[in-house]
Amino acid sequence: MLPYTVNFKVSARTLTGALNAHNKAAVDWGWQGLIAYGCHSLVVVIDSSTAQTLQVLEKHKADVVKVKWARENYHHNIGSPYSLRLASADVNGKIIVWDVAAGIAQCEIQEHAKPIQDVQWLWNQDASRDLLLAIHPPNYIVLWNADTGTKLWKKSYADNILSFSFDPFDPSHLTLLTSEGIVFISDFSPSKPPSGPGKKVYISSPHSSPAHSKVAAATGAKKALNKVKILITQEKPRNHMLLLYPREILILDLEVNQTVGVIAIERTGVPFLQVIPCFQRDCLFCLHENGCITLRVRRSYNSIFTTSSEEPDPDPVQELTYDLRSQCDAIRVTKTVRPFSMVCCPVNENAAALIVSDGRVMIWELKSAVCSRNSRNSSSGVSPLYSPVSFCGIPVGVLQNKLPDLSLDNMIGQSAVAGEEHPKSPILQEVHLKFLLTGLLSGLPSPHFAIRMCPPLTTKNIKVYQPLLAVGTSNGSVLVYHLTSGLLHKELSIHSCEVKGIEWTSLTGFLSFATSTPNNMGLVRNELQLVDLPTGRSIAFRGERGNDESPIEMIKVSHLKQYLAVVFKDKPLELWDVRTCTILREMSKNFPAITALEWSPSHNLKSLRKKQLATREAMARQTVVSDTELSVVESSVISLLQEAESKSELSQNISAREHFVFTDNDGQVYHLTVEGNSVKDSARIPPDGSMGSITCIAWKGDTLVLGDMDGNLNFWDLKGRVSRGIPTHRSWVRKIRFAPGKGNQKLIAMYNDGAEVWDTKEVQMVSSLRSGRNVTFRILDVDWCTSDKVILASDDGCIRVLEMSMKSTCFRMDEQELTEPVWCPYLLVPRASLALKAFLLHQPWNGRYSLDVSHIDIKKLLLDPEFTLLQRCLLVSRLYGDESELHFWTVAAHYLHSLSQERAASTTAARAPAPRDRVNNPLDICYDILCENAYFQKFQLERVNLQEVKRSTYDHTRKCTDQLLLLGQTDRAVQLLLETSAENQHYYCDSLKACLVTTVTSSGPSQSTIKLVATNMIANGKLAEGVQLLCLIDKAADACRYLQTYGEWNRAAWLAKVRLNSEECADVLKRWVDHLCSPQVNQKSKALLVLLSLGCFSSVAETLHSMRYFDRAALFVEACLKYGAIEKLIAAIYADYARSLKNLGFKQGAVLFASKAGAAGRDLLNELESPKQELTAQ
Repeated sequence: MLPYTVNFKVSARTLTGALNAHNKAAVDWGWQGLIAYGCHSLVVVIDSSTAQTLQVLEKHKADVVKVKWARENYHHNIGSPYSLRLASADVNGKIIVWDVAAGIAQCEIQEHAKPIQDVQWLWNQDASRDLLLAIHPPNYIVLWNADTGTKLWKKSYADNILSFSFDPFDPSHLTLLTSEGIVFISDFSPSKPPSGPGKKVYISSPHSSPAHSKVAAATGAKKALNKVKILITQEKPRNHMLLLYPREILILDLEVNQTVGVIAIERTGVPFLQVIPCFQRDCLFCLHENGCITLRVRRSYNSIFTTSSEEPDPDPVQELTYDLRSQCDAIRVTKTVRPFSMVCCPVNENAAALIVSDGRVMIWELKSAVCSRNSRNSSSGVSPLYSPVSFCGIPVGVLQNKLPDLSLDNMIGQSAVAGEEHPKSPILQEVHLKFLLTGLLSGLPSPHFAIRMCPPLTTKNIKVYQPLLAVGTSNGSVLVYHLTSGLLHKELSIHSCEVKGIEWTSLTGFLSFATSTPNNMGLVRNELQLVDLPTGRSIAFRGERGNDESPIEMIKVSHLKQYLAVVFKDKPLELWDVRTCTILREMSKNFPAITALEWSPSHNLKSLRKKQLATREAMARQTVVSDTELSVVESSVISLLQEAESKSELSQNISAREHFVFTDNDGQVYHLTVEGNSVKDSARIPPDGSMGSITCIAWKGDTLVLGDMDGNLNFWDLKGRVSRGIPTHRSWVRKIRFAPGKGNQKLIAMYNDGAEVWDTKEVQMVSSLRSGRNVTFRILDVDWCTSDKVILASDDGCIRVLEMSMKSTCFRMDEQELTEPVWCPYLLVPRASLALKAFLLHQPWNGRYSLDVSHIDIKKLLLDPEFTLLQRCLLVSRLYGDESELHFWTVAAHYLHSLSQERAASTTAARAPAPRDRVNNPLDICYDILCENAYFQKFQLERVNLQEVKRSTYDHTRKCTDQLLLLGQTDRAVQLLLETSAENQHYYCDSLKACLVTTVTSSGPSQSTIKLVATNMIANGKLAEGVQLLCLIDKAADACRYLQTYGEWNRAAWLAKVRLNSEECADVLKRWVDHLCSPQVNQKSKALLVLLSLGCFSSVAETLHSMRYFDRAALFVEACLKYGAIEKLIAAIYADYARSLKNLGFKQGAVLFASKAGAAGRDLLNELESPKQELTAQ
């Protein structure tokens, strides 16, 4: 049998409640898998998969307005481990950077005392991960070093800045949403502030027809911006932006500053609150005002609707359309309950969390279900969604193990590019998506609260004890919290009005009372309920009594839980028997009015028990004497039975004598004795002249403490018969209560403006807390949780369990007692999390090792021999939420696999299928410039077609013409040039340009002339025009070189992808790689991805090794060897990786890689195996 253990350790914690209006946008879901949100001045951190509160951070003095997790876009090793860093900003302009696991503030930043509008971590350069960009009102953007708190630069703008957004494809592009319009900054850099004022653009108000919604340049008049809620630079495709209005979302193409798509809500629909674009697929998560989250997926226009023999329409008219694919249930919106904000899981993008104003967090996960083809409603016009061919980057067979809903890109395939057929493959399965509520965390209801801790832990109840806290709320329900885990244990709807007080009658039952609002005669309905917690049964304790009487002021249960005193405002005291629910005595009308009452801890139960046991034993002896023939064994059995019987009688029938004291309006103290149903008046003590009207009494052992209206505390030592009055000068003493535990003489006193803890032995104050001075909240109720921890309920809707010092502290997350296990490697010490990662990546799976990963399906996958190393690397990077690894392995897996397929095809005679596979299963377009050239070209053509359809002014037409010329679409460009009207000032130029484009021949003289003109143009500052001319005469490689010379690296890469053959394109991109690796740019991680897309695997391995990314280098080499894609540098990489594994303490892995390193790893191998020999020698 398992040993029985009870966990009654209670750590300091905060139970949070409803949010404040300032907290509306203060929520973030980190790559670490945790969600952080602001609740008044606190920051709450919860685990997204188990919906448990892991940490509550308390240091802000004002409401939190923004929280942001640090990005994980860097290489993790012992020097820069997996750690939980979070920035939070408040209304007073303070930014705190937290170490969340330890619960400590690493750095505090303050510039102005106004609310921070927006804050974001810079994620894009390899040099520093500590940079934090913040908007300080009204119009400053400041770049901070979040490690040291130093200001790197500060820049002011003309207008008030509301929010900002980085271009995810180009970190030097920053967009600011201001009160006047949008400001585009194209030279953002961490090293210096942006130079000019940026390019300002005004937005015209939305209209039902999207063609009217154009972004005019700053010369235009100011238009209605007041309705634009937020702007978001979209994740993909590149250079698109979303503008969110209450009833529609506009999609802008920034190359032509033109609306290319509109997502409008029908007239009866619910307005938008928020939109989040996805990275992995072209989808939008939208939050509506009724708390409903919808998923919209971009419709693909392809020839799936035409038969393959027909030619697809060469110029289909397109619109950027997003179809509603799934939606979750709405919430009930009231005055106080409304949706605040939504966040989406950044790692897998298949879950969204909704934060509601009442403190609820709802986690909705997307699930995919395969549907049969004939069940689809073909008339709906919505193209079907297919599940992807590949899993973790590599195409898989039908029978291979895979996780069903690992991430969005593993749930639905890519939208097909226009004019391209979906491969008719048997593996393609049509899927439907649906939202499933997988996590719900509810906060405390809005105050007022009445709190009461259950009876304390003793040696007798240690086996069944649970630290339960009962919280009475203003809506009449009682919430019971388990303080070890901080989770709600039971919610009981007992009363119809505000709960005023709770008293426990045992470890599993309590009495609670509530009073309705008084009528014009001052009478109320009193409700007093006795609740049995295990069953939830509640009975009206006073039976039919309670209607139209004076309100109950307090209830007090005696020390032995036998009697209950019910004190009314204008009605005499009632005494009840708790065990039988019967009234013992209702005091006479002339009984004094009671201001405070307390039961004495002394009673005569022990002496009563002794007497009864003695009489029972005597009876047992007589029985044995009279029946002498009874054997000794039987007599002992009889005595045992009689003893058991006597004990049961004792517990039921004995009414021990108990005492209570109370004070009247004059301060006189009365002492009464209750025994059975008799109540005797035993003593009266005249009032103490130094005390005002007594408001509360506490009694423990030989100490009696009284508190009064004026803030005086009077300590009576009953043994020594001395009293001592202490003026606290804190106004009305509302409540005093002794701490549990034998001999523990600590006492908590609650005042209007705070609380104090006193040591009654020494008669001195231990700690003090004052509202307005050291805390911002006001205290509503207090109690003791354990002998050394107090509970404070406050008006910010929170309940805090604090040490006796009452200092608000955050706890260490590893000291937390959780009911469910949490998968978060960030909580492990650095060596442990990295060793676990290495262990997961290449365990010699031979049955001797086992690992209990919380996701059982993942365990099955990791044990699957067909699950390749590349897939395992991708899966582990998702498990760890490692952004940098995820992108690296996604691109690596794709290109290693597709190039090996090509090589296999070229060795056999059948060359045809290879490119087919490559285009059918291309790298996702979200990787932009890293995609295959053919796929990238198609995508750009589709985009320029869309721009052309949407153009509405001459400027737009000109931009489309330029793009078409660069893409080599000369016929279409000429058509557009000839559209220019004769009144236009550019009519002549455009006509000549049309002639030039149609007559360009490949004859030598014309080519050399055009080349000369182009170079002159470029030399004189007309770069774009010169590049266009070079493209006309098929000198795109020269054009790329000029673009690179003038610093237009991204433009050059784009042009190379769309115009050059693969060798020339590779040359251009390799020059870009050298530029990215240069010290002043320092974007080596981006350079690695470009090298992967070129298939330069040896260079990738060299670069990884030179960057000291030993683990990634070794795993990459291992994967390349499986595909036969690398020959050199292997030994050095393996040897260095073996050394790093040895440092982590992962010996088996170190031995494995040292042996693979050959000569380079021999010394290390000897070193690793030498301790064994020493041991055997001993």
